[in-house]
Amino acid sequence: MISDFGLKVLSGEKEYTKAADVYSFGIIAYEMVTGFPPYPDIPHDKDLALKICNGLRPKIPFHTPKLITRTIMRCWDARFSHRPTFEELRDEFKKYYKDCLHDKNSEIRIQIENSEKLSKNLGLTNSTTPTPLNHQTHSQAIYTSRLLNFSKLPKPGNEEKFERELEELTESTSALSIVASKLRVPDF
Repeated sequence: MISDFGLKVLSGEKEYTKAADVYSFGIIAYEMVTGFPPYPDIPHDKDLALKICNGLRPKIPFHTPKLITRTIMRCWDARFSHRPTFEELRDEFKKYYKDCLHDKNSEIRIQIENSEKLSKNLGLTNSTTPTPLNHQTHSQAIYTSRLLNFSKLPKPGNEEKFERELEELTESTSALSIVASKLRVPDF
């Protein structure tokens, strides 16, 4: 599956690193959080591999908790040295878990609660929005293992806006929580 390969592997480097595994973990985390497979609407071919090397990443829904979005995006960073290690990810998720259980005012808990409210509200008001149950998958979007032999792919990079978005998420993860809590989105 093209979408699960680390950027180094896609670009033809022989050395397989933990950073490649972190990229793949980010793809799996994306699937778990959104319920969508990556790139369902486009063929999984050399053109997709080229786009991924040039910075294409799956679109994370806007109502996804920003702390989770930031974690996933850090896993996808083309700058391998900027990706978290698995130890850092473990510690981060452990903190989120403890905060959710024991602190009703924690940033992650507020973001998750607001995300759930927004998701429920969006689900009731917009039946044309793709969901994990009604999305269309391109006939050449292949989600099974197969031999890929792509040569001459460019050195992996991030899209221009990727680094800016990641920096904004890092600087202001609480802004959405504050706004959403003031909106008083009703429970459904």
